[in-house]
Parts: sequence; structure tokens; C-alpha cells
Amino acid sequence: MKKQSTQRQHNFPDADLYLQCLERIKYAQRDAAHFAQYGYGADRIKAFQGLCRKFHALPDDDEMVGDQMIVTDKKYDAAEKLKTAIRSVMTRVAMRYSNRSGRYRKFGTAKMNDMTDAQLLFCGRRVARVARQQLDFLADTGINEQLIHRVTEACREFENALNIQQDKVADRDIAVETRIEQGNKLYQELIVLCEIGKDIWVEKDPVKYENYTVYESNNDQKLARKARLEEESVVEDKA
Repeated sequence: MKKQSTQRQHNFPDADLYLQCLERIKYAQRDAAHFAQYGYGADRIKAFQGLCRKFHALPDDDEMVGDQMIVTDKKYDAAEKLKTAIRSVMTRVAMRYSNRSGRYRKFGTAKMNDMTDAQLLFCGRRVARVARQQLDFLADTGINEQLIHRVTEACREFENALNIQQDKVADRDIAVETRIEQGNKLYQELIVLCEIGKDIWVEKDPVKYENYTVYESNNDQKLARKARLEEESVVEDKA
């Protein structure tokens, strides 16, 4: 059964999540005596800090994409090297057989530039195999074991580059899922801490209460600040 992809529980960037957590931890340390009354002591605050460090140490997606791009470029270079080796063989084959003949077509190199990676790798191996089968008939065109080895070696390098690229794609998928999972843990702990903080100050200090309010975006924060200022203005007018 296919595993369902993990969904982010917060709507702001990971960098903002990290900074919000650090900020709220400072408030919790300031209000440590109050938090202790809720069973949220120094050890849990320390554990929260540990989660933050662990999250911060994870590679971000830009790093993973960069690594993926590097190995993809190497795969493209290996593909071009394989195509060059194949063309070198086929130029010689065309000296003996018409490119419309069955013997030429047997090499299966038509529309090579449109082939997928898998098709190109399959093609390279077929060219080496068919060339070796007809070596006696093609020897006077310059096709020999050295030339065939060039094709097989290019196939090996291309396959290796292809596997490395696929590994990097998988590594990125795993890293993204890991980051989402760790981010969700961080967010859940942030919400727990903030709910306690708001409960502490809800009837005592509106400024400190605001310290523990989590906004999903800057726009939410601006709207909340505007509403708060309007309420204060109404109170002052009534006074």
C-alpha cells in the first residue's frame, strides 16, 4: 500500500516557523514560573530548543535541488558521450550498408536524439552487441573491439550517471518529507506553548498575551494589529 504524503500543518515558510519558535521559547523562559504551573517546565523548553536545532540542521530544498541539478548535468554529459560513440560506429556502418537496409536498421539508432534515457541506454547496448555480431563484415570500415568497447564503456558511465541522478531525486523526496515531518512536530509544540502562554496572560496582560499569538501570515498579523488599534481607539473615545 502506497504511503500517503505528509502535509504541512502551517502556512508560513520554514524559516519563519524556526524564528517564531525561537521567539516563543524566549517568552516561555521569561515566564518559566507560570509555565511550570502547567507542567511545562525547563526540561520541556530545553527539548523544544533541541527540536529547533534539529530542524535548523536539515538541508533545505534549494540545497537538494542544487545537488540534483549537478548530477543531472553530469548525466546529460554522459548521454552526449554515448551518442558520440554510437554515431562513430554508425558512420562506419553506413559505409557498408544503406541506412534503409535491414542490416543498418538492426542497430536501432533511428531518432536517437528523441530517445528517453532508458531507450538510449538500451540502444547503446544493442549497437555494441550487433556490431560485435557483424565484426567480420565491418572490420574493413574501421569497426573493431576498441571502438565497440568505447560504446560499452560509454553505456556503463551513462548508466552510472543515470542511477546517481535517480538516487538524488529520491534523496530530495525523502528530505522534503523529513523536513515536513520535523516541521510539523515543531509547529505542534509551538502551538502547545502558545496556548499555555495565552491562557496565562489572557486576563492579566494583553501585550504578553499578544506575544503568544501565532499568525499564519504577515497579512493576518497586520489585520490583527489593525483590529486591536481600532478597539483601543473605541475604548479611548468612550472614556
